[in-house]
Amino acid sequence: MLERLKEWRRRSGPRSPLPTVAMSTRNRATAKVLSPEEVVIPDKLYFRIGEVAELCRLPAYVLRFWETEFPQLKPVKSSTGQRMYRRKDVDMLLRIKKLLYDEGFTIAGARQHLKESKAEKSQALLPFPQRSSADLKQVRQGLREILSILSKKR
Repeated sequence: MLERLKEWRRRSGPRSPLPTVAMSTRNRATAKVLSPEEVVIPDKLYFRIGEVAELCRLPAYVLRFWETEFPQLKPVKSSTGQRMYRRKDVDMLLRIKKLLYDEGFTIAGARQHLKESKAEKSQALLPFPQRSSADLKQVRQGLREILSILSKKR
């Protein structure tokens, strides 16, 4: 593994970022380079911080720090005080990681970018068709006719 990393550094030059490496906990010698798109989030309601750290390939202390920097991250705490992340939290962490590590944003820049993208996603007001007063009078007349028909049947 170390030899492959040294070879990669020698070939790619001094300014290239390190590849994201996923390692098995059983056999650390078998490492595979993964892209962020290959992250598969299991279908669970809640994830513990260790599980999220493995999914995001980040240390747990980074996740705890990002909670203080990004107001969008609000994991609930269990009765034992363990952080419990929801799927939307994991998605947000992966998005933050991409902004910071892949796209080169600063923490403040990523926070601003997420805030702006949230504002863009908010639903716009639905435009109601403008009714003329003649249309409204016609509707009122129709309702009065219906009311008169219903009152005669009593």
